[in-house]
Parts: sequence; C-alpha cells; structure tokens
Amino acid sequence: MYVKDPYRPEQEHEYEGLTLACMKQIQYGVSGNGRGIVRGQLTRVYGSRGSKNNSRYKEKLMRNLFNGMSKFLTLFAVTALAALLCAPLVSATTILGSDLASFTVLGATTVTNVPTSTIVGNVGVWSSGGANAITGFNSSPGVAVSDPQVTGGEVHAGTAVAASAQNQLTTAITNLGSLGAGILLPADLAGLTLAPGVYTVPAGTTNLSGVLTLNGLGNANSALVFQMPSTLITSPDSVVSIINTGSGAGVYWNVGSSATLDVNTTFIGNILALTSITMNTTATDLCGRALASTGAVTLDQNSLSGICPGLLADSSGVSGGLDVITTPGGAPQVGFLPYAPVPAASVPEPSIMLLLGSGLAGLVVFRKRFTKDELVNGRPV
Repeated sequence: MYVKDPYRPEQEHEYEGLTLACMKQIQYGVSGNGRGIVRGQLTRVYGSRGSKNNSRYKEKLMRNLFNGMSKFLTLFAVTALAALLCAPLVSATTILGSDLASFTVLGATTVTNVPTSTIVGNVGVWSSGGANAITGFNSSPGVAVSDPQVTGGEVHAGTAVAASAQNQLTTAITNLGSLGAGILLPADLAGLTLAPGVYTVPAGTTNLSGVLTLNGLGNANSALVFQMPSTLITSPDSVVSIINTGSGAGVYWNVGSSATLDVNTTFIGNILALTSITMNTTATDLCGRALASTGAVTLDQNSLSGICPGLLADSSGVSGGLDVITTPGGAPQVGFLPYAPVPAASVPEPSIMLLLGSGLAGLVVFRKRFTKDELVNGRPV
C-alpha cells in the first residue's frame, strides 16, 4: 500500500502492515501513543533514527536552515555597521556661493598683511575700478599666485574668481538680512551660551569681553546668525567656542559697518562686513572667514582657516545650517536646514559593538556546529 510521506509529499512509499488509522495519522499528524505506532512502522521502511539516509535528509534540512540564518545575520551586521559609521547626508544650496566659500580672506579695496600669517583657503581682493592691491602676500594683478603663508588656496589680486566672490558676498549679506532681527541680546556677549537661531547685537565699546559659547543642542545642521547693525568689536583674549554640533553647522556675523578682533582673540564663524575687517596681532579664526564687501581687510600675524577641526571638519568653515531656495516668483528665500543628530562619538557605543560582535561570533559558532561531520540524526552534538 502506498501513502504520501507528510515530510516529503512529492514521494510515495510503501508502508507494510499499516492500518487505515495509521495512514491517516501519517497524513494529518499524530500525538501520544499513536505517534509511537507510526514511528515503529516508518522504521521498517526508513530504518533506525540514526540511519544513513535519515541523517543525510536531516543534514540537508539543517544546511538549508543554516544558509538562511547566515544570510540574515550577515545582512544584519552590515546594515548595523553602515548605520553606525555613515553620517547623515545633507543636500542644500549654502548661503555662501561656491566662489565666495573658496576665500578665507576677501577684501574690496585692499588686503594688507604683516607676516607671518597662516591662511587656509584663498586670499583675494576685487573692486570695480580699484587698485586691487595686496601687500604682505605674493600677488600679481589678474593672476592667481601661490604664497608660503597660504595653503589650500592662492592669492587673487583682481582675478575673475575674486570678482565673482565679491558679487556673491553682496548676495549673501542681503540673504542674511532677510532673516530679520531675531532675539535682541546685550551688547557684550561674554558669559552667554546661545542656542541656534537669529540674534541682534547692538553696538558697544566691546561686543565680547570674555567667553561666548555657541551650543548646537545636538543638531549637526545648527545655524547661528548674528545681525550686527553697526560694529563688531572684541576685547583682547576673548573667546568664541562652539559645542554640540557637526558638519552641517553654520555661524554668521552679518556686520553693518566694520569688524575689529583685538589681540589674541580666538574667534569662530564667518564675518561678512559691509565695510572693513581688522584683525589685531595674533587674533585667530580657525573655523570661518573674513569677508569685507566695500573696504579693506587688515591682518597682523593672524591665523584663519576655512577648514574647521574635529567634528566640524566637513562644515566648510561653518558655512552650513541655512538653505537658499528660489520661490515660484523668482525671489530667494532663506530657511534653516532640517534637524540632523550629531554622532555621539567617532567610535560606536561599547554596548552596540558588543551586540554586533556577539552576533558575528554566533554566526561563526553556528557554522561550525552544523558542519557535515558533526550532524548526527539531524542535530548538532
């Protein structure tokens, strides 16, 4: 008599001496003592539990299970590592045009330098009909040249790139102004910790006599905009620091007239001054720019960089945080970039790494235990 094998229904086998009840139990499943009866009858055809044929069949089942599990665990590990190690991507039109962003120092009438300064990025000057003079750096009218004080850029005296950058500076100043006055702050920012937003800082004998902390609140795309209707003035040894933000951040000082950073000031951000910028001896801005629209930039043994250190290294001199779009009517509109969390650390949390390590180790053990030589009766020993 032939019946369907419930475990391999594509095959038929002859079971000698099986009753109709036993055959139904095979077809639909059994329990209790009935299972033992069927098992005894099946043994007559398939052999004992540890027989060669049965082991091979169960080995095949277990190998199929292993293959599925290994693919799942591998995919899980790769996906988890990618999520941990890949920073979120941000696509936006920045407030600073591409030519403008290439300049760390840009003047209109002149750029004057008392060596030795250290500049990372382009140095340039341009004004229509002006002398386009640069002193203290190597320069040649209308031609970009190198200078040992300048890395990651060249010196542009009246070049087409400098002219384009000046045009983009005018646009950037206008766009920043369109954000409005924001929150009114005291003239002296010393001792404050400020969150992302737009602020107005009135004129004073000094706008920074101590330490100002800019806190991104965990947003990698944080933006702080300071509207300075008149001047920006810092005191000697004053400091601007930035925390809790990342590669999409932006810091802008929109100055209505002139900016002066006094001796040993440690500054952060992009200074966009309508007229002139003066940096006194050894003042620094290692994460930003000095961009003067109609006047001069004066340097004295200063260090400036359009490439920031640490978590801000990919922020292009904190020139992010804002997005400029064109409305259906053709007018530009400035908005804040969406929130993006700052990575907790460059190295994943220990608990996360332990979980991933355990999963990968389990995969290795799983593979080893289910090798052909270790399978007996369809289960590992």
